[in-house]
Amino acid sequence: MPMRNLIIFVFLLAVTSGFCQSLITVDDAIGISLKQNYEILISRASADIDSVNNTAGNAGMLPYISLNASDIFSSSSSQSNSFSTGIIANWTLFDGGKMFVTRKKLQEIRDLGEIRFKDKVTQTLFNVILAYYEVVRQKQQLSSLNEIIRYNNERVKILQASFKAGLVPKTDLLQSQVDLNVFMENAIIQETVILDSKRTLNKWLSQDADTPYEVVDSIDLSYIPDKNDLNRKLYSQNTQVLGFQKAVDVSALAIRELSAQRLPWVAISAGYNILLNDNASGTTTKNSVNGAQIGGSLNFPIFYGGNINRQVRVARLQSQSAQYSLESVKTAVNTELQNALSDYEHAMQLLNLEKSNKSLAKENLTISMDRLRLGQTTSLEVRQAEESYIQSLTRFIQFSFTAKVAETKLKQLVATL
Repeated sequence: MPMRNLIIFVFLLAVTSGFCQSLITVDDAIGISLKQNYEILISRASADIDSVNNTAGNAGMLPYISLNASDIFSSSSSQSNSFSTGIIANWTLFDGGKMFVTRKKLQEIRDLGEIRFKDKVTQTLFNVILAYYEVVRQKQQLSSLNEIIRYNNERVKILQASFKAGLVPKTDLLQSQVDLNVFMENAIIQETVILDSKRTLNKWLSQDADTPYEVVDSIDLSYIPDKNDLNRKLYSQNTQVLGFQKAVDVSALAIRELSAQRLPWVAISAGYNILLNDNASGTTTKNSVNGAQIGGSLNFPIFYGGNINRQVRVARLQSQSAQYSLESVKTAVNTELQNALSDYEHAMQLLNLEKSNKSLAKENLTISMDRLRLGQTTSLEVRQAEESYIQSLTRFIQFSFTAKVAETKLKQLVATL
């Protein structure tokens, strides 16, 4: 492809890639994911199941009422028909307090489900935000390449004129053309990287992989972390810590629930029955019986093969394990918080330094280009200035992205995304 056509192709590729595509902000991306991300929807359904299971009946606190009916017909020499029906209610009045503990446990499980849902939301939003700014980062990298391409294009024009005037060897011109082509190739490759990063974001938004959209062209870094506030909120707001704390509460209730099996169990039953008999032969051909009934039962556990003690012991071990898990996750999230704080602080320091370097590198490149026009420097010096500038731009973009990742992590850790 001729160089002029290749330049036009790259320019149109960069400019028209966002043409007729809707612009979405990071808040838009968050809103879309909250509505249709499949992982969030699955977690919401799981939490709803825990909520549905939280009933007095599931805890065993309400009576069971059933209606029974039967009809038995005999076709022997003396035909007969026996019909019976009745309604009966069974109600456990006291089961050692187990039903009340079970109801409390169901409420805690419901709350645990909500915490786990919130944890899934914060994890997903963290991934959405990072995927969004990854697209921004790659687009910024493309913009940097296009800027260097413009400098290279100008460099080729200068050397073409100088070569025609006999002021520079042809090798300088050829090298400048090679450099220009390499940067244009990199720009085309970068377009592919952008498409890949957009597909990743579409995955988190539960959209078709090639759903078109555009993103903003900058990374907002106005966030100022308050270390004391973050440390204070960590254990009271972090969804992982809250989830493991709730698991400890549930395990403690499980011990009480199993221990209640050692106590007496009292139940009552009441009902009303109707019996109709019809005999073809016999002294009494038809008779009916109906009436109410009421009864009660008392169960006092004496020895169940040691199973109650075994179950309680296992529950205590599980509760101890849950406590260890809680302490472990506290240590882990605290380490994550301190690392994120350091990452953010260092990234901002590096960003401020690189901001100065970027200005210096651009000024150096501009001066080198002017000197090349005047024949006061070599093409090699300009090439080195270009490399220095693109490297500075790349570092600046990377430091910005690193700071945004650390900021997002800090907000995720205290559930403020």
